[in-house]
Amino acid sequence: MTAEVKQEPVLDTDQETRILLLCHQNPDGVTDAKIQEDMPQFDVRQRVTAINRLLSTGRIDLMKSASGKLIYKLKDTSGGDPVKGGDQQEKVVYQIIKDAGNKGIWIRDIRFKSNLLLTQVNKILKNLESKKLIKAVKSVAASKKKVYMLYNLEPDRTVTGGAWYSDQDFESEFVEVLNQQCYKFLVQKAEASRRTKDDPIAQLNGSYASSQDVWKFISELGISKVQLSVEDIETILDTLIYDGKCERSIVAGAGEGDQTRLYRSVKPLIQSTGLMRMPCGSCPVIKNCHEGGVVSPTTCVYMKEWLTL
Repeated sequence: MTAEVKQEPVLDTDQETRILLLCHQNPDGVTDAKIQEDMPQFDVRQRVTAINRLLSTGRIDLMKSASGKLIYKLKDTSGGDPVKGGDQQEKVVYQIIKDAGNKGIWIRDIRFKSNLLLTQVNKILKNLESKKLIKAVKSVAASKKKVYMLYNLEPDRTVTGGAWYSDQDFESEFVEVLNQQCYKFLVQKAEASRRTKDDPIAQLNGSYASSQDVWKFISELGISKVQLSVEDIETILDTLIYDGKCERSIVAGAGEGDQTRLYRSVKPLIQSTGLMRMPCGSCPVIKNCHEGGVVSPTTCVYMKEWLTL
């Protein structure tokens, strides 16, 4: 009596080719259900054998989508495998961090997307940091927390705070100096326009300056240690608008969708009343403010700041 030899299914290379083609047609990844739907003529065992073969040869990656489903994606071979020698969990965490870009991702979100334990995530992050594949960056949104991103990326300004922050500290004095110099430039522009003795409309038009003009003026002053952008200057000019010191006008540019922001200094028609200059005048919870309450004049930080001015 001869023993029956159990034969393993012969790997059909057409299955691999079809799976690779499916991944190529769906760069965001395909689920196992999608593969099954596309290849109904093959049973589960044949399909799994083909997928495992592609995974082991490094031609596709097993990932986790934002919705929590396992997906297969065509492996990006343009820059080689940065996590060479790492296990599948390490590759999943690396890909999650890579997808976050230069805005980074919290460790809590990494745990949620990878479905791994905190101890596992911490170990993987430490390993990736030691390989200089990722880095931890402190965020101005939460100074006690860190976000993770690829090692060679420059953090987004929403993470670092841009030009207004230095080591997670807001540079209030630097912002105040910029505020004063921007306003000074607009005042000088308006005064120069009035001295021309042109008609009122010409004087009005001549008093406007574009944000590009203000940026050029600040850049030539050399008062900033960091490279400021036009958007940074527009942020400062917006604070002048809120203070009632200047106004903005937007005009259409030459191209479709092009716009130019123009600014000019203004003087308020009347001075604001004393009540409006103090914190109580615009406090949204003044009705709840009373001595001994949660909101109280004696414990109000805004009142203390105003009194020290």
